[in-house]
Amino acid sequence: MENLGQVFILIFAGVGCIIAGFFLNYFLSTKRFKATNKDANDIRELAKREAEAIRKEAEIQAKDVMLKMRQEFEIQTKERREELNNAEKRILTREENLDKRVDLLEKKEKDLATRLEALREGETKVKEKTEELTKILAEEKHRLQSVANLSTEEAKKVLLLRVDEELTGEKATRVRQMNEEIKEAADKKARELVTIAIQRCASDHTAETTISVVPLPSDEMKGRIIGREGRNIRALEQATGVDIIIDDTPEAVTISGFDMMRREVARMAIEQLIADGRIHPGRIEEVVVKAKEELENKIKEAGEQAAIDLGIHGMHPELIKLVGRLRYRTSFGQNGLSHSIEVAKLMGIMAYQLGIDVKIAKRAGLLHDIGKVVSSDVEEGTHAMVGARLCRKYGESEEVSYAVESHHGEVEMNTLHGILVSAADAISAARPGARAESMETYIKRLENLEKICNSFKGVEKSYALQAGREIRVAVVPDQINDDEAIVMARDIRKKIEEEMEYPGQIKVTVVRETRAIEYAK
Repeated sequence: MENLGQVFILIFAGVGCIIAGFFLNYFLSTKRFKATNKDANDIRELAKREAEAIRKEAEIQAKDVMLKMRQEFEIQTKERREELNNAEKRILTREENLDKRVDLLEKKEKDLATRLEALREGETKVKEKTEELTKILAEEKHRLQSVANLSTEEAKKVLLLRVDEELTGEKATRVRQMNEEIKEAADKKARELVTIAIQRCASDHTAETTISVVPLPSDEMKGRIIGREGRNIRALEQATGVDIIIDDTPEAVTISGFDMMRREVARMAIEQLIADGRIHPGRIEEVVVKAKEELENKIKEAGEQAAIDLGIHGMHPELIKLVGRLRYRTSFGQNGLSHSIEVAKLMGIMAYQLGIDVKIAKRAGLLHDIGKVVSSDVEEGTHAMVGARLCRKYGESEEVSYAVESHHGEVEMNTLHGILVSAADAISAARPGARAESMETYIKRLENLEKICNSFKGVEKSYALQAGREIRVAVVPDQINDDEAIVMARDIRKKIEEEMEYPGQIKVTVVRETRAIEYAK
């Protein structure tokens, strides 16, 4: 029973605990619910406030966007309105221009119509006048025939004769113009030809003098050459025809003479005597004879070598010797053989350019001066004529002989080879450095040249250039005008030709210039 009572007690205690737990849980749940509702209400109020703030902010932003869009729309509308206004103005301007053009075209049409009407009237009048003139010409023709007793054919002949007479002057003018044009073209071609020939030919020239120097092994040899009481030197001078000068020059003997062949013979003889050591009058005569024979061989070899170098074959031996003799002849210091070889080369170049026989040209150039080496006692006449006779004598063709004969203008130049010989001879002799002269003569010639130019009124200064080949004259521009400068150049040229002697030609250039000078400070 006690156990049952304990059980009931435990059951009532458990039920009581359950009920107490239920009420406690209910109380706590109610309390939690209230707290949760309060938090929810707080969150709801906060969310409302935030939503209101967001709404207001959105409204503000929307208003700003609307304001900006309205401003942009107004700006675009204004720009569009301005563009439309400008377009309207342009359209109005174009319409006005079109109206003006239409008016102008209408006026032009009216003018054209008026002119066409006038032209038609003019054509009608011209036709009427033409008919009248035709009738008048027919009447006049009939009258002329009746008065002059000439038929139509005879009148035509008379008219043609008159026309020919009138055209004669015009034809003469045309002929002169054509001649001048042909001459200018020929001069231009000739200058080109000469330039080409000069550029392709540049032969060396030896400046010869009137003395030769023979070196000696020692000064003791001078006494042996002089000999006892001077008999050796007298024998040498008598055998060779030159002056032998023995002075204080160490180990040298000077041979003086204008004849290059005699000087060469004396030089060879002295060299042989020095090498042999036997020097006396008898030996001197033998050596001089032997030296002359050797010189003749050298002359022949020089002529043959010149012909071989130029490609000339079949020349007579005597002409070969005469060509070789040119080696021992000078003109204004220019070696004769070198000059002839250069002339032959120039002739060959120019003949090739002109398309004529080059071999004949070279032969004529090589032989053009052989008349200079022949004694005047043997042949009479100028060296050109003498050379032509020698060419004919020794079997050269008439073209070569005539070219040699005419190259100085003593006979008329009827062949191209003669003209080319003259041109090549002038080129070889006149180019700078070809011919030598003494310093005193050179300076005096330049001074005389400048003195002649300075003697003219209005000349400020004159300058001789290119070794006297050109003179430039500067004039005072206030005193001499352009036309007077041209006349002055001709007058200076004439005075130089009258008062001076010179090889080749001298170019006279008169310079007139006006200078305006200012200084920027």
